[in-house]
Amino acid sequence: MIPDYLKRLIDSADDLPLRHRTPRPTATARRSAVLILFGEGPRGPDVLLIEKSAHLRSHAGQPAFPGGGVDPGDDFPVGTALREAEEEAGIDPDGVRVLATLPELFLPPSDRLVVPVVGWWDDPRDVTVGDPHEVARVARVPLADLTDPANRYRLRHPAGFVRPWDTSDVRPLPESAIRPYTLPGSGDDDEDDGAAPTVADPAPDGPATRTFPPR
Repeated sequence: MIPDYLKRLIDSADDLPLRHRTPRPTATARRSAVLILFGEGPRGPDVLLIEKSAHLRSHAGQPAFPGGGVDPGDDFPVGTALREAEEEAGIDPDGVRVLATLPELFLPPSDRLVVPVVGWWDDPRDVTVGDPHEVARVARVPLADLTDPANRYRLRHPAGFVRPWDTSDVRPLPESAIRPYTLPGSGDDDEDDGAAPTVADPAPDGPATRTFPPR
């Protein structure tokens, strides 16, 4: 049985007012997919997250959903998301019930067009780091921790930019998370690096991917 909060998330995905905050996709953007995997854990509902390795050229040290670029033969986007989740976090694709795909998102720093695939874990298992070259940690994070106001704060970049959230709590950005920005398509970002989802405009070659019914 799928919980009501997850049904509401899927139903409201097209109404999120975030897609207008990033540039339009480039002509070189690579197709990718990520798995947003929900389940029921010891502390209630949780979601699977990874921490990307600090040495990657894009999204280094960042939390993300497991995922990456499409490979030949993939049943994109679902097949890509499930394959990457198995490689990065040891997730058995047969244990994932795919619920929907969400609108495609553009990630300028890594020049990626990412389709989020929403899944439900009927029988959650232990998670492990599959490829330490790409992934530093894997964890099932309780939704209660993510929504707890005590865990929210603002992050200040050395250049002065402050990411918004709780205006009373501002912390410095760790040096390990600071990387020189590389323009998409410059050839300096060749790591096969899955990307954490963010916000975007529709894909240049068609409308945004729509949700589809449970399989």
